[in-house]
Amino acid sequence: MCGGTVHAQLSPGEDRWSFVNNDIKRRALLSISRTMPQPGVRVVACEGEIDDDTAGMLRDAVRADGGGSRFIVDLGAVTFLDSAGIRVLFAVHRDTVAAGGWLRIAAMTPAVEEVVQVVGLPTVIPCYPALAQALNA
Repeated sequence: MCGGTVHAQLSPGEDRWSFVNNDIKRRALLSISRTMPQPGVRVVACEGEIDDDTAGMLRDAVRADGGGSRFIVDLGAVTFLDSAGIRVLFAVHRDTVAAGGWLRIAAMTPAVEEVVQVVGLPTVIPCYPALAQALNA
């Protein structure tokens, strides 16, 4: 596959990554933005598809802080999530907890929620129907 990750520093505390597939006329398959709406809480908002080609970008977006932080992964604009994305979520959860932090998942689309429920992700990682609920939990 011909593609690559594009990273842009938006402003202090905000970043955006996009994975672009050159074979599909530079259509972004996954875009990730990072914000810090509360002190010490990083929201990683994803838009697009999280699959084998793009799951590493999600991992990198969370690990960019070096671990130990508190993260909410907002999946409200994710249209597809496969086993590679699930593996990354489990691994990021393991790593953040080991470093003294936590991971929450927020705002899943119905298709994503079905996959998440089937694999039992909510038994390991707290999941919330909306970002506001994840922030206030």
